[in-house]
Amino acid sequence: MPAQAYKGRGAVSRTAGRFATLKIEPEDGHEESLSPPTTTLRAMQARSIISSNNSPDIPFDRSINPYQGCEHGCVYCYARPSHSYLDLSPGLDFETRIFYKPNAAEALVAEWSKASYECKPITIGANTDPYQPAEKKIGITRKLLATFLEHRHPVSLMTKGSLMSRDLDLLAQLADRGLCSVAVSVPTMNDRLKRLLEPRVPSAAIRFRLIRDLRAAGVPVSLLMAPIIPALNDTEIESVLSRAADAGAIHATWILLRLPHELKQIFAEWLDAHMPERAGHVMSLLRQASGGKDYDNRFGIRQRGRGPYASMINQRFTTACRRLGLASGSYRGKLD
Repeated sequence: MPAQAYKGRGAVSRTAGRFATLKIEPEDGHEESLSPPTTTLRAMQARSIISSNNSPDIPFDRSINPYQGCEHGCVYCYARPSHSYLDLSPGLDFETRIFYKPNAAEALVAEWSKASYECKPITIGANTDPYQPAEKKIGITRKLLATFLEHRHPVSLMTKGSLMSRDLDLLAQLADRGLCSVAVSVPTMNDRLKRLLEPRVPSAAIRFRLIRDLRAAGVPVSLLMAPIIPALNDTEIESVLSRAADAGAIHATWILLRLPHELKQIFAEWLDAHMPERAGHVMSLLRQASGGKDYDNRFGIRQRGRGPYASMINQRFTTACRRLGLASGSYRGKLD
């Protein structure tokens, strides 16, 4: 499928997954229709629901993802390559072919019921957003939160979705018991850039309102500026942090653009389609922060980069946080 920008979609092609065994090429005169791709939802029964990691640069070691794939369509999403395991494209398929886990809450209780289970905080939304559009109809995240509340188990959440405001009742009860914290991601306040980078995500203004509502409900909130993309949104660091502090965020952190596996091609195609005049500069700065490569996947480097450019971003971010009274750096929260 040739590269083609679609309204409301981030990726501009169905980039082949790295495990693909079949390649389909249209014959001349029979090219695939370039009509906008539609979203399909499919149930996927979860055999286990808690994922574990031992990454030293991630502030949690347990997570739950109610959905696989994400209709938010953020072109930079580092979870895109996970669709390759389903023999689907990390490009357009990732944001149009969404899988959900209807038995997530039941599978979670089954995990908790094991004699060997040790209670530690669990993060919801480490890969794909638990408040993407499908959640409004399916409600898996809300059911999970009710389960966490019933069993008094600590939980943290990450989102870009304003639908989280629907669950303020549950989040407030969890927070009142010291059982939850939330991170809200806002990488840009530029509406035009947002529509291209993360086409089906609510505006920055709506997300700042969500932060304000969460704090009014007593929920600890962190601002996640992720990703910072050289020459695209790096000029907004101070302004985003200022708005977050005004809204009531108590902590902030950042992540440099990551380009694992197929995401290198997906992001390069996006740059060529939407910002060809800036593509060279963006990638040049990114390589400067990655030892000359598009992406350095080593722990301690993959999220923050290295070298003068990365150091400058970190200094600006830290200085702005200090001035605004925001805690910065890795954040684990103090959950009971």
